[in-house]
Amino acid sequence: MTRTDKKVRYLPESEPELLTPSSGAIGVENVLRILEGRWKLVILFHLFGGKVLRFSDLERAIPAISQKMLIQQLRQMEADGIVRRIVHHQVPPKVEYCLTDWGQALCPALDALLKWAARKEPAEG
Repeated sequence: MTRTDKKVRYLPESEPELLTPSSGAIGVENVLRILEGRWKLVILFHLFGGKVLRFSDLERAIPAISQKMLIQQLRQMEADGIVRRIVHHQVPPKVEYCLTDWGQALCPALDALLKWAARKEPAEG
């Protein structure tokens, strides 16, 4: 079994950094850039909870996505350190995907965003 996540590096958790309005905005923009892509959030939600899915499982779970787009989104997420690709050297080849610890840590942040969005009051009209 080969794990490709060893190539990816990200900063370990540390003391919260004091942010200026500019540095805070830049940080959020960088995070949003990592998550942008029509299917990345859908893929994330399918992998949350420690699930390990084969490529074909993801294809079945997201029928509207093309094979090419699924490959592209998974590669980008792997390069960004969110998804781990596990290759089992066997015949036929078996490749599985799961979230890295860093990717799994997105779950509470996205849950907080959903709760925040649900609190929006209807527009006055």
